[in-house]
Amino acid sequence: MPARYDWIFGIGILLNVIFVIAEVTAGLFSNSIALLSDAGHNASDVLGLVIAWIAVWMARKKPEGRFTYGLGKSSVLASVINAFLILLAVGIIIWESISRIGADINISGGIIMITAAIGIVINTATAILFMRDKDKDLNMQGAYLHMAADALVSLGVVITGALIFYTGWNWIDPIVSLLIAVVIIWSVWGLLLESLNLVLDGVPRHIDQQAVKDYLEKLPDVIAVHDMHIWALSTTEVSLTAHIEVPDCNNACPLIKTINHDLHHKFDITHATVQFETSGSCAGKCAQKN
Repeated sequence: MPARYDWIFGIGILLNVIFVIAEVTAGLFSNSIALLSDAGHNASDVLGLVIAWIAVWMARKKPEGRFTYGLGKSSVLASVINAFLILLAVGIIIWESISRIGADINISGGIIMITAAIGIVINTATAILFMRDKDKDLNMQGAYLHMAADALVSLGVVITGALIFYTGWNWIDPIVSLLIAVVIIWSVWGLLLESLNLVLDGVPRHIDQQAVKDYLEKLPDVIAVHDMHIWALSTTEVSLTAHIEVPDCNNACPLIKTINHDLHHKFDITHATVQFETSGSCAGKCAQKN
């Protein structure tokens, strides 16, 4: 994984830590559960960014000892942990919001507006940092989605502050907090499902399994393809193994080179291992290159 991920995570974490501190302070001072809810969500995002950063660092470790695939799978585990942390934060937000409905609490709409407006700027800037690589890595995608959702949530909190400031409708605050919870669940649900899919060694969402098999079956001299398995080594690396039936071994070596090249460049499968099968045996007649 690129080393530039380090400074992206570093800047994102720093900006959000500063904002969480400011948001908690403003939330306590203004008695706003919406601000405190948003702060709790942002705090879980910060923890999630830290976990994802550690996972990215671990994924760069070369295979050694008993970890023959390296530690890339840690990035998948990190995405699962992040999703559950966010859902835990949502549960806290919902509980606190429900307890505030109907409560007679004086809320400062002006402080809410100013603080949430700052949140829009910080969350948008952080989302932009992760936007470039959001389609290349599940952790980067998760960070981007969280920050983008946070920016929208902050916009909702600004509107809440404005309504409270101009109308005095304090009951809007916990209602908006519940809406924030819904937005968070919506934004993280897809990430959770894909993370669990990768943990269970399911085919990554961006890989068309049937298209890969069709490609292999249409190669010259290929009779059939079976025992094909595709799974994620990390949030950026995909592996494949397959048994390929051919008439004989004469063209096995050049075919292996073609397969590895095309699987990498056409299907984003970075680590392919194929076994040729005939009525005889290809064993030892050519070395496979991964």
